[in-house]
Amino acid sequence: MNTSTETLVTEFILLGFPELCHLQGLLFGSFLTIYLVTVLENLVIVVTIGASHQLHTPMYFFLANLSVLETLYTSVTVPKLLAALLAQARTISFSGCLTQLFLFLSLGSSECFLLATMACDRYLAICRPLHYPATMTWRCCLCLAFSAWLGGFLASFVSMALISRLRFCGPNVLNHFFGDISPLLQLSCSDTTAIEILDFVAALAVLATSLLVTTVSYARILATVLRIPGWAGRRKAFSTCTSHLVVVATFYTTTIFMYARPRAAPSFDLDKLVSVVYSVVTPLLNPVVYCLRNRDIREALAKLLQAPGPS
Repeated sequence: MNTSTETLVTEFILLGFPELCHLQGLLFGSFLTIYLVTVLENLVIVVTIGASHQLHTPMYFFLANLSVLETLYTSVTVPKLLAALLAQARTISFSGCLTQLFLFLSLGSSECFLLATMACDRYLAICRPLHYPATMTWRCCLCLAFSAWLGGFLASFVSMALISRLRFCGPNVLNHFFGDISPLLQLSCSDTTAIEILDFVAALAVLATSLLVTTVSYARILATVLRIPGWAGRRKAFSTCTSHLVVVATFYTTTIFMYARPRAAPSFDLDKLVSVVYSVVTPLLNPVVYCLRNRDIREALAKLLQAPGPS
């Protein structure tokens, strides 16, 4: 690309992991394995929940939504990363970069809202069991799931509309493995102050509100669990809550580090490492923590595998 300020950039070069070029084969194999396992895990969960009548409850409905979301979320970035590692296809068009960024931010925001919704569902089920059937109706579940998905896309729309109007005059090398917002703003030759502030406020609003709801819900769940008579019952409940909180804490810690910052920070290698955690590793762990460790899911899956085929 011509780096003259008279020439607008029409494509970007994703730098990826140049410091690990000697491990390109290992990186490709690792990311491919993680991606395939993540997609397979979530596919198994969706099919199992859909095919098992006993799992047609609000909790598993939200878990199925989370599995679909996680599959889309990791599919936004990993296939392009694999193509870059395998065939050196490191270029991405300007429109392709904006589309990738919009989907990534929107799905990430939707996951925040969905995790908060799931925490509220568990709070009602554990702390308000008598009111749960009347409150968490199927109509309510559909509205909550739709609001989580729609809210995530609306939260990113204004920022992306403004980013699409920026001028990029060169250079066109993104020091990242996908078109993330911070390295993208670093390359713009327009004034990005307003966009950085708007993006910070939007990210803080999404993360703070969803994290507050999730934290309060699990805090009340833990308080209720402490009142359960017998150590065995408390230990089982604590095990589930602790696993959920570990995943939630990892997801929120990394996303807050990346996006709840008042200014676009330089694209240090640490940023790419953190991005790998929340965009690749966390989607791999979520199905295990939320579903595959669940006894009902395992029993339903075992019944499906043992079911006789058509004669």
